[in-house]
Amino acid sequence: MSGGINVGILAVQGDVAENILATKMAIEELGMEGIVTEVKTPEQISDLDGLIIPGGESTVIGTLSLVNGSLKKIKEKIASGMPVFGICAGMIMLSKKAKDRVVGEMDQPLLDFLDIKIERNAFGRQKDSFESEISMDKIGVSKFHGVFIRAPSIIETGKDVEILSKFNEKIIAVKQGNVIGTAFHPELTGDISLHKYFVNLIKQKN
Repeated sequence: MSGGINVGILAVQGDVAENILATKMAIEELGMEGIVTEVKTPEQISDLDGLIIPGGESTVIGTLSLVNGSLKKIKEKIASGMPVFGICAGMIMLSKKAKDRVVGEMDQPLLDFLDIKIERNAFGRQKDSFESEISMDKIGVSKFHGVFIRAPSIIETGKDVEILSKFNEKIIAVKQGNVIGTAFHPELTGDISLHKYFVNLIKQKN
């Protein structure tokens, strides 16, 4: 698409509609041109300039994406420099290692791009869902309303991983190259500053 960017939301499950809306608003507010679409097939993924992998159940997303070959195509695109934003379960999918507080190491298909180890459901059952003010000063977002839903946290990071935010000493947002991961759900807040940051990242790559 000439002159505009093509952003895809991996539409296997999770907050697809909310992410489409937040991304469209971000593009509009930045005065840019672009389209935002649900993507499921390898062909659709081939055409993208950026991809958001929304929250949901990461094991389901991983398995379903494997079925239609999308995972392989996503891997190729990220390897060639396409920016990608993984939210909650989407961040788990982008990670190298996931473990569950209850069941230990998880055998699930992971994209293996973020050099992090993740603990699923890190905030425990009693805090299945909660909201809190957080900050991501490194990317110019000093105050953000974080919505956490059975959120994971990052328990180890590799040397190339930039920590963007912590909550209660737990790492909840990271960036490595063109890959961003958050444990919280920015699409559920009405605050599109993180989506705007991601759209700008895509713009810089094009």
